[in-house]
Amino acid sequence: MGIRLSVLDTSPVVQGSTPREALRHTAELAELAEDLGYHRYWVPEHHGMRGVASSSPAVLVAHLAALTSRLRVGSGGVLLPNHPPLVVAEQFGTLAALHPGRIDLGIGRAPGGAPHVVRTLRRTDRPYREQLVELQGLLDPADTVAVPVRGGNVPRLWLLGSSPGTAALAAELGVPFAFARHLSPDQTCAADLVSVSVIAAEDDERAEWLAGPIRTKVRSRAEGNRIPLPSPQDAAAHPNPDDGRVVVGGPETIRRRLQAVLDETGTHELMITSPIYHHADRRRSYELVAAVASWLTPAGAAEP
Repeated sequence: MGIRLSVLDTSPVVQGSTPREALRHTAELAELAEDLGYHRYWVPEHHGMRGVASSSPAVLVAHLAALTSRLRVGSGGVLLPNHPPLVVAEQFGTLAALHPGRIDLGIGRAPGGAPHVVRTLRRTDRPYREQLVELQGLLDPADTVAVPVRGGNVPRLWLLGSSPGTAALAAELGVPFAFARHLSPDQTCAADLVSVSVIAAEDDERAEWLAGPIRTKVRSRAEGNRIPLPSPQDAAAHPNPDDGRVVVGGPETIRRRLQAVLDETGTHELMITSPIYHHADRRRSYELVAAVASWLTPAGAAEP
């Protein structure tokens, strides 16, 4: 089995842009990803974050699935404690009925926003495992009150996380696990899918220039200040060292570092998120990653 490449897109609202522009770029990128042979395309749930336009995964998934024909499209993920499980099952059952065999339902448990924002969501304090088991039952087409699910309109359920504990819960429930390595690069978990932050360019020097904005944003977040992704020019005025969170480089560097992730995690699927300021540079990054995919091998396999 070869390596699958997929996309995680937060619909970034970069400095000087608007949510409308960000969502239009997401639609364009999904079409490009399908043309390049990416396997799936996920969008997250965030609330009250001015640098992220993706706040309603079900709505955005519906749009992206209608724009594409082969690409699997899904949530990365729906934050289950923010929603009644029945509503989630009905929404994604409807999507699965409209786009058979193409819908993923990735589930997470993070708040998705600052405490004062999350309070407006009426988030439940029920045990997470209990919510997951209820959702699994609602996605059983043989015995569900979620009418759209009946007849086999079932999305592919995934559990998302960045810790061994969540990986163990996924195994217990028999659900594939997606490891958010882009959030916890120092953690290592066996996973069916691993997400990685990647900034690829024609050469290492250009990639380092493009990486300046995300390094500035990460530093600002650590200082308690959430900012939109700045331009490379603004980021260059306050350079930050490489903290290893993002895979940065030209094609050969990217190939080598992604192969290291495959060897470390044992996964057969890498989900790429590329926090790049200019949309044209972000598109090019995904093109370059797709171009090196044939040179990547699963852990333990022979080099091509």
